[in-house]
Amino acid sequence: MTEKITVKQALVSPRAVAGGGDPGWVTVPLHRAGRWSHGHDPLQPRVLLSSPDQQTMLRLEPDPDDLMWWTAQHTRTSAAAPWTATFGARTPVEIIAGFTDALIRPATAPADTDPYALLLEQGWTPRPHVSGLASPDGLTTIMHAPEKTLEGWLVTTLERRNGIPLWRAWFGEHTPPHLVAGFTRALSDPAPLARNPLNLPPAVSRSQTTRRDVPAGEAARALEQRVQQLTAPRPLPAATRPRAPRVPPPHRRTR
Repeated sequence: MTEKITVKQALVSPRAVAGGGDPGWVTVPLHRAGRWSHGHDPLQPRVLLSSPDQQTMLRLEPDPDDLMWWTAQHTRTSAAAPWTATFGARTPVEIIAGFTDALIRPATAPADTDPYALLLEQGWTPRPHVSGLASPDGLTTIMHAPEKTLEGWLVTTLERRNGIPLWRAWFGEHTPPHLVAGFTRALSDPAPLARNPLNLPPAVSRSQTTRRDVPAGEAARALEQRVQQLTAPRPLPAATRPRAPRVPPPHRRTR
């Protein structure tokens, strides 16, 4: 009888603190399922992917001096203003994939394009005295700020031990709501994320992880199965009109 080969995994919950993960979870489906083209420069530690219509580009550029490693940019068109979205190095790729899957496959986007909707359904609550929502554990917040100093959506996850930011994601004001909603749906998913126990962020505590052994083949097939799911035919969701965020503005004192 041949010995079954297994690999060790750490299941991390909440998923927001799991760390970046394998970038291929985002880039491979963009290329294979979305038909995005890529350049290749072996002398540069970066990835550039362009949409088939050449209007959207995703750049992954590891830089120790820059907090934002992922950047998605869409050029101006006759029907829409340009937009930009950025993600920190330790933003879990499974959560970024909620955004990119909705970008390449509208059928993966939530039918409700309110980015707050699924967060509220998962127990997120309004933050006292400020705008936006906080996760049930208080580690992640999201706010929509139309002010000139911060136009768009800002998501921040903190380390539990010291309260410093683990990662941030930002969506410019003109980012289509269904893309932001794809991100928040993946963010609010209660399912834990699988990680190599040796590559966890230092601040992840033992109470946030569960260890398990899985067949090596199962772990290796996960990305291939993801690509197949994205390329499988599926009906488009019913069209819905974007709604304003459901969280009221912060309370302000009157004199």
